[in-house]
Amino acid sequence: MDRIIRFDKVTKRYESVDEVVALDSVDLDISRGERVALMGPSGSGKSTLLNLMSGLDEPTSGNVYFEDRSLDSMTDNELTLLRRKKIGLIFQTFNLLPTLSAIENVSLPLRLDGNRRRKADKRSIELLERVGLGERLTHRPDELSGGERQRIAIARALVFKPLVLLADEPTGNLDSQTGAEIIALLDNLHDEFGTTIVLVTHNDAAAAHCERKIAMLDGRIVSGNGSI
Repeated sequence: MDRIIRFDKVTKRYESVDEVVALDSVDLDISRGERVALMGPSGSGKSTLLNLMSGLDEPTSGNVYFEDRSLDSMTDNELTLLRRKKIGLIFQTFNLLPTLSAIENVSLPLRLDGNRRRKADKRSIELLERVGLGERLTHRPDELSGGERQRIAIARALVFKPLVLLADEPTGNLDSQTGAEIIALLDNLHDEFGTTIVLVTHNDAAAAHCERKIAMLDGRIVSGNGSI
């Protein structure tokens, strides 16, 4: 399978009172269309790994590659466009704008990219209907359940048909039934679009939906390395 993400001896240190090594010389390949679960205790480096994949953070040493291009070689504008068009991000806390409706939250990235409102709204409605929220288009986040808010976040992450979907504990704030529905939705989207999915999770049931489970401990990958 084609490799889409590669880590080459990536280390990430944070300076505080004591130096914290969040990632320690990590090598990793992720293939196009693969579903990968990142697992491990809190502080093991999972979220740091995800932030480096998206270019939201920079490694202290080593290189991160997306489609064989080093993120370090990209300008800030190129990194912004990469996250906007090729990488979809889903967070545990949803990160929705509270004053905007469902359709406005989903269409915002399209509007920021210069699309006219009619075109942006049409694409947003298609995606909200796809995630089961066709009847909630004008509702604000505070009028929706946690599961519905996460569905909006997923629809927003998919507006540009990204090559990679990075999900940081997407079921962490949801009850078990709603969490299972979100994972099933991600399964369906993967089957339909072939999107590469990297999922940070503590949930064994969610990880079971992935072809590969990567276990992390103290900033290192301890099992599941290598691509399928």
